[in-house]
Amino acid sequence: MDGNKKQAIQEDTAARLRAAGLRPTRPRVALASLLLGRGHRHLTAETLHAEAAKAGVRVSLATVYNALHQFTEAGLLRQVVVDAARSYFDTNTGEHQHFFCEDDGRLIDIPGDAIAVSHVPAPPRGMAVRRVDVVVRIKRG
Repeated sequence: MDGNKKQAIQEDTAARLRAAGLRPTRPRVALASLLLGRGHRHLTAETLHAEAAKAGVRVSLATVYNALHQFTEAGLLRQVVVDAARSYFDTNTGEHQHFFCEDDGRLIDIPGDAIAVSHVPAPPRGMAVRRVDVVVRIKRG
């Protein structure tokens, strides 16, 4: 990628971070550029850390985790918790659910209108339901 294109991507990413209420630090801009410039996808902190290293972005795994959580809080990502030891970060923040393939650890989007959740219990007093996440576990038969 030539220098002008890379600079334009970084400026666009910095503006997007500012619009989300985040200060565009060098690590955030580098990680957001890797994350948000490749369409909808699901990745772990470890996957993004490896992509950053391959791209020559020197950041610690702790920095990657912090940035992913900050991006999630700012609404740029959705966190999908598959189990206590595994979380994915989804660049598609629109309404949808997921299949989780137990064979290979892949997440696959389920369109928002393909699943209906009914009879969600009322939350405790003073609380509001923000979102209902459904993860349908699948395995090769």
